[in-house]
Amino acid sequence: MAVSCTPRQQTSTPSTSPTNTVASDGKITVGTTGKPRTLDPADAYELASLGLVFNMSDRLYTYEPGSTEIKPQLATALPKVSADGLTYTIPLRQGVVFHDGTPFNAKAMEFSLQRFIENKGKPSFLLSDIVDSVKARGEYELTIKLKKPFAAFPSLLAFSGVCPVSPKAYEIGAGKFQPNTFVGTGPYKLAKYGPDSLSLEVFDKYWGEKPTNQGINVQIQTSPVNLFNAFRTGAVDVAYLSLQPDQIRSLEEGSKKGDWQAISAQGSVVSYMVLNRNQTPLDKLEVRQAIAALIDRPLLNERVLLGQADPLYSMIPTTFNVSQPLFKEKYGDANFDQAKQLLTKAGFSTANPAKVQVWYPASSPTRSLVAQTLKSLVDTKLEGILQLEVKTVEGATFFKDISKGSYPIALLDWYPDFLDPDNYIQPFLDCPKGSDAKGCEEGGSQTQGAFYYSTAMNQLIDQQRKEQNPEARKQIFAKIQAQVVNDVPYVPLWQNKDFVFAQKSVSGVKLDPTQNLIYRNIKK
Repeated sequence: MAVSCTPRQQTSTPSTSPTNTVASDGKITVGTTGKPRTLDPADAYELASLGLVFNMSDRLYTYEPGSTEIKPQLATALPKVSADGLTYTIPLRQGVVFHDGTPFNAKAMEFSLQRFIENKGKPSFLLSDIVDSVKARGEYELTIKLKKPFAAFPSLLAFSGVCPVSPKAYEIGAGKFQPNTFVGTGPYKLAKYGPDSLSLEVFDKYWGEKPTNQGINVQIQTSPVNLFNAFRTGAVDVAYLSLQPDQIRSLEEGSKKGDWQAISAQGSVVSYMVLNRNQTPLDKLEVRQAIAALIDRPLLNERVLLGQADPLYSMIPTTFNVSQPLFKEKYGDANFDQAKQLLTKAGFSTANPAKVQVWYPASSPTRSLVAQTLKSLVDTKLEGILQLEVKTVEGATFFKDISKGSYPIALLDWYPDFLDPDNYIQPFLDCPKGSDAKGCEEGGSQTQGAFYYSTAMNQLIDQQRKEQNPEARKQIFAKIQAQVVNDVPYVPLWQNKDFVFAQKSVSGVKLDPTQNLIYRNIKK
C-alpha cells in the first residue's frame, strides 16, 4: 500500500474526559482515531476505511486466523488455474444475499470486480494492472482471465476492497462512488454513519455464523490522547489504532496489574529506509552498504519504539516463510568498523566527509526520533567520515516529492495491500523502464524514491510472479533478497507489532493478519 498515511501525530492539547459511557444495548463500543475517508470498497485505501469495509463484507477468500494462508469465503474452493497461469475458475457459494435483499451470484461478483476496476478509485490499479476480463460463466461460477501470470492472485482476492457489493445499490462509471453507505453481504450492515461515530447492526439474513455480539458502535476520537483517556475511563470497550508508544506502554503496565487486557499480534507493516541511488554520495555502492552496516536496530527498538516492534533484516517480513535475515548476516547491527572501511574505500575521509540528508514526513514523531538517533550514532561513532543532516517536510509534500527524487535518504512505512511476499518486492524493486546510467525512470523503485534499476532483478520478479510451485518460488525470493542485501536500495529497520486493548469484561478480541480488528467474535 502507498506508504503510511495513517495519523501518527502526538497532540499536546489537554483532553476533556469523555462523559459518554459504554452503551448498554449489548453492542460493543470500539474506540479509534481512524476516521474513514470513504466506505466505498472501490475507493477505500486507508486502514480506517478498509477496517470497516472488512467487517461489513465478505470476500471470495479470507485468511485463516493468525496466518497468511488463505481459505475460501464466498468461493467454495481455491481457484482452478489453467496450465498457462492466466485463467482462474472460481466456484461460488449459493444462498447468500446482500444487505438490501438482492441475491449474490456470479453476475453480482462480476459487476463488483468490474466496478472496482472501472470506477478508477484509489486501489483500482491492484486489479486493473493484471486482470484482463471477469466473466460469470454460470450462475455460481466465475472466470477471471489475467493479462500475465500472477501466482499471488488468490491473496489479492482477499483484499477488503475486492468484496461484492449489491448491483442494485451501486453503479459502474469512473468516479461514481458512494462514500457514505455500504451494501455488501457481510455479518454487519451499516445502521448509522456520522462524522464521529458509526453504528453497525447484525445482518439477520447472514449466510454464515452470526456475530457473538448485538452490533458495534465505533467512536472516532480526535487524537491518541482522547482515545487513551476514553479507554482508561471505560468509555470504550476496545481501543485500537492509533495510540502512541508511551500510551501503549502505560496501558500494557495497567494490563499486568489486571486493570484491563492487552492483546498484541505480529504486524505486517514494515519500516525501512530508502536510499536514492541518483543522489551523491549514495550513487556509490560502498556508501549505501556503509549505511546498512551502521544501523543499530536493537537500539532503535528500545529507545524509539519502547520494545513495541521486531528488528527486521529483510524487506520481506518474518510473517512469510520465505523471509531471510540477510542484512543481519552481511552487516549485523552497529557495525561501525565495517561502515568506516566502506566509506574509506569509496574515497571519503575525515577531511573529505560523505554528506547525506535524511528526510521524513513531519507528522511522524517516531521517524523524527529515528532520524535523530541515527544522526547521534553517526556523530559519535564514525569520527566525522560521514555527516547526516536531518530534514523534515509536511506529509503531503513528502509523499508527492519522493517519486521525483528529491530526497537522498527517506524514512518510511509500508502497509501491504495483500499478504504475499510479492507485495514487499515488486512495488519496491520492479522497473520496466530505466537504464544503468539513469536508474529507474518508471516503475516501483522510481515511485518509492530509490530509482534502483537492475535487469536481473526485473527477471527474478517476473519469474516469482509466474511460479505456481511454492518451493520453487521460495528459491527465487532467496535470490531476490540476496541481491537486495548486496545492492542496498533499501534498508529494512523494523516490523511492527499491533496492540489492541480491551476492558476486563470483553472476550474474543483478535486481529486478522492485515491489521483489521475482527468485530464478529468480540463479546462481553
